Amino acid sequence: MKKIYVIGIGPGGLEHMTERARKAIEESDVICGYTPYIEYIKPLIEGKEVFTSGMTGEIDRCKKCIELAEAGKVASIISTGDAGVYGMASPMLELLEGKEIEVEIVPGISSVLSAAAELGAPLTHDFAVISLSDLLTDYDLIMKRLSLAAEGDFVIAIYNPRSKSRKDHLEEGVKEIRKFRSGGTPVGIVKNSGREGREISITDLDHIDYESVDMLTILIVGNSTTKLVEGRIITPRGYW
Repeated sequence: MKKIYVIGIGPGGLEHMTERARKAIEESDVICGYTPYIEYIKPLIEGKEVFTSGMTGEIDRCKKCIELAEAGKVASIISTGDAGVYGMASPMLELLEGKEIEVEIVPGISSVLSAAAELGAPLTHDFAVISLSDLLTDYDLIMKRLSLAAEGDFVIAIYNPRSKSRKDHLEEGVKEIRKFRSGGTPVGIVKNSGREGREISITDLDHIDYESVDMLTILIVGNSTTKLVEGRIITPRGYW
């Protein structure tokens, strides 16, 4: 049987992996993944064949996984968080079109959910998730999405907020949000959510420390009703 698993391994800590993800890894002959992500699951893949590649090597990893599956091996490709949220599920399904290979997508805990839990309950009402990476999405479109989400009063979770080559995107994005939100709107900032080295801070739109934010950080910006209660961020659902 030719089979591929597309596995969401969660935010990185083994304790946040689902039982199905562990089982799929156990059933696999070979694991394909981005090199740093392979390190997160190293205790689970001893003795297995491993194929790794670096940043921007997503398509190469998918093709290698397909090649191995066609050779008769049960092959898995991993994503942090959920494989269908900025993950490998979409390119894998596109590349498998017309091929007789069984594929199972194994969901995982997205880092936006683990970060929200670490901050309190900021996502209890409608929210939008937006990546600031412009490698695959036009910068102007990203800013438009931020602006419209802010105008629509969505809580906004921001992925990939700031890198060495994109130092100003986050600050520019916050300016878009500020057109529709007060400066005192709560903002939760979580670095390394769900894994070793986690850092959590709570601030507001006017007092974000941009220099402390990097690609391992998620920001959650509250909406017009979001508030702090006993040091936790809450977006009320409106039960009373």
